[in-house]
Amino acid sequence: MSDVAARAGVSHQTVSRVLNAHPSVRPATRERVLAAIEELGYRPNRAARALVTARSTTVGILTVGNAHFGPASTVLAVEAAARAEGYFVSVSSLAAYDAAAAAVALDQLVDQGVDGVVVVAPLEDVAHVVDDVAPTLPVVVVAARPGVPTTSPARYVCVDQRRGAQMATEHLLDLAHTAVVHVAGPGGWFDAVERAGGYREAMEARGLEPVVVEAGDWSARRGYEVGERLAAEVREAGGPTAVVAGNDYLATGLLRAFWEHGVRVPRDVSVVGFDDIEGSAYLVPALTTVRQPFAALGQAAMRTLLQERSGQQPGRPGPPSHPHQRPERGHDDGPRVAAVIEPELVVRGSTAVPR
Repeated sequence: MSDVAARAGVSHQTVSRVLNAHPSVRPATRERVLAAIEELGYRPNRAARALVTARSTTVGILTVGNAHFGPASTVLAVEAAARAEGYFVSVSSLAAYDAAAAAVALDQLVDQGVDGVVVVAPLEDVAHVVDDVAPTLPVVVVAARPGVPTTSPARYVCVDQRRGAQMATEHLLDLAHTAVVHVAGPGGWFDAVERAGGYREAMEARGLEPVVVEAGDWSARRGYEVGERLAAEVREAGGPTAVVAGNDYLATGLLRAFWEHGVRVPRDVSVVGFDDIEGSAYLVPALTTVRQPFAALGQAAMRTLLQERSGQQPGRPGPPSHPHQRPERGHDDGPRVAAVIEPELVVRGSTAVPR
């Protein structure tokens, strides 16, 4: 910085003001300093700045260690929101889905001196680890966790997974389906638990018996294996006429299995997914699904983290960032839930009235 000041013929403080976009610097002086920075290839020393300001301007992200669509899309959204606020991100992925792995990964992020942590791992074991974290820095968890303990040091933001599954199920019921099956995601995942709960509530509200088939994981392979079994049931009198899949990957496997076994979608059975992954509109038939507004989710997580860092309580939700996005709403799950964002049902060709 001293070299830049000497080259531009200004003081060290003037260079600092230019770097921090202070309005008191005259335009001509600012241009001269910027030209000197360009000539010398100067880059601010972030480590030194962190020592002075006690801020690293880095946000840690703790996430699952594979390419699950929901968490992966959320991580990208949080990273975009962080960069928009002038923060860098440091990502730590879980090698195993258990408390020990989560504790190690979280400690690693804290040891890096991050200003806060966003947890994008909607797992019960991870949530319990976060509950035990000493509140030395802000922690925001992106998960639809029911009954967040008031003693938890973390704030929670989420897309309303339960409501999304209700919307998917109600769509089928409104088409006059009565034999609707839910193919559920793996146990221990809040998303899977909440989606199964929303399905059950929608069925019971119409006086219908819920039927939940456990897939065991989120993969298309498991959807295919479940679909092979369901195909025989669809052909039977009184068999299911519609399926709510735990996510789009499971739905994709179902579509393949039904096609191979001569079960026509949606003529013989309707299928609804969850997430609206890229390409779901180009399946045959195009998949009806529940879309999650990941950009709004990332913005809510980052906004909550910054509010926690500044010691403020999260304020009222802002308006949607684009016309097709539903606004986030408050939640009655307790003071630790900062924002719940509404999902959107996207109706396509994989659902129709029962034959």
